[in-house]
Amino acid sequence: MTVLDAGRGQDNDWRRLFDVEQQAPLLDGSTRTYVNFDNAASTPPLRAVTAAVNRFLPWYSSVHRGSGFKSQLATFAYEEARRTTMRFVGADRAAHVCIFGKNTTEALNKLARRFPFAPGRDTIIVSMMEHHSNDLPYRAVANVVHVAVKPDGSLDEADYDRKLAQYGERVALVAITGGSNVTGIINPAPRLASKAHAAGAQFLLDIAQLAPHRPVSMGSLDDPGHFDYVALSAHKLYAPFGAGALIGRRDTFAQGEPDQRGGGTVEIVTEDGVWWSGPPDRDEAGSPNVVGAVALAAAIEQLQAVGMDTVAAHEAELTAYALRRLAAVEDLEIIGDADPARAATRLGVIPFNLRHVQHFLVASILGHEFGIGVRNGCFCAHPYILHLLGLDAAQTLLVRDEMLAHNRAHMPGLVRASFGLYNTLAEVDYLVEALTKISRGEYKGDYVQDRASGDYAPRGWQPDFKSFLG
Repeated sequence: MTVLDAGRGQDNDWRRLFDVEQQAPLLDGSTRTYVNFDNAASTPPLRAVTAAVNRFLPWYSSVHRGSGFKSQLATFAYEEARRTTMRFVGADRAAHVCIFGKNTTEALNKLARRFPFAPGRDTIIVSMMEHHSNDLPYRAVANVVHVAVKPDGSLDEADYDRKLAQYGERVALVAITGGSNVTGIINPAPRLASKAHAAGAQFLLDIAQLAPHRPVSMGSLDDPGHFDYVALSAHKLYAPFGAGALIGRRDTFAQGEPDQRGGGTVEIVTEDGVWWSGPPDRDEAGSPNVVGAVALAAAIEQLQAVGMDTVAAHEAELTAYALRRLAAVEDLEIIGDADPARAATRLGVIPFNLRHVQHFLVASILGHEFGIGVRNGCFCAHPYILHLLGLDAAQTLLVRDEMLAHNRAHMPGLVRASFGLYNTLAEVDYLVEALTKISRGEYKGDYVQDRASGDYAPRGWQPDFKSFLG
């Protein structure tokens, strides 16, 4: 009996909601139940989501303007999914609109292109802790100003106040993450929003990492702490079927031209004129991902049946336990807040390094010899990671030059373990056991690094991937 077998089902009643007992092949020829600690990147589907998709697929049809029963049913399911998503974030259908798309990245790019900049308001404030998706889109349309973070990775709210005061009436939008995908830090979003609104700016909260783990409410537009926009991805919400959503002010999307033109976006087109549809149709060009929307709604309904407070409590228990256990691993350094007593105030995302084993190699050994999936690198948050690792300007330039030369062999980074609703305390114990062995040099493979990617792979071995896909 393995550690996982001993602990399975004893410390997590929610695991039964998932199909997560797959056997992963290991370097020594054995197999082991796969342990997924890469939930901050993407999550497996809930059984309820898979069932909902399978029920819907025989009835799938193009939505809107179809007279046949399948089209009408698909339209009903699609619009019900929209209503479900809006309720999930506390949106008001009179004041807000939900625009479906591929993911958070697409949603934030859409907002950048569609945002109603007023004359003289040409600045967007973001933080140094943002995922690239909540930074790079704005650089193409506005002057982007970065708020500093403290040595522990938390937002420097004093600097936030200074930047708001410094740029004043130039600030059009503040865009801040609800929860960091690197350190798990949860920002004081309503307070930050109140300050942005007092400066005359609008406020976006990136909830891609927050929404699967904590309740979110946009608030009424007359509440100083409200969120004007939120964006989320279904693949982080246990519904990996290619959907995402931007929920925001209806008055923003009722004006201006869509960023993509085509079918479904117009009221009428003549040879020399176009009259655009109202929101959200104006911003959902082409045939939408109806299946993805149905999946997202099913995930939301299942999470709400569990209870978001219950989700948060379970993940806080996992995080506190993991922080205590990881602290005992020799040469392991946790980045950010490592206090188990504060686990309930953060997300279940733990970044760390083994001081004498490169992050690329740690992640590879965990995968190939222990069947544990983690993420390593910079997690699409390069400035934040370089800050957390304490690199100075000269070191940062060296990293940049090496990466531009397609040499990632020495790229700085971290290993990240991130928890989902189905993870167990026994899996945490197994991770600690594996990291202890790696720290002691007790691994079997002869690992070779690819300089272009930085990744390590065991020499002469590769799984037969096709056999796992039938």
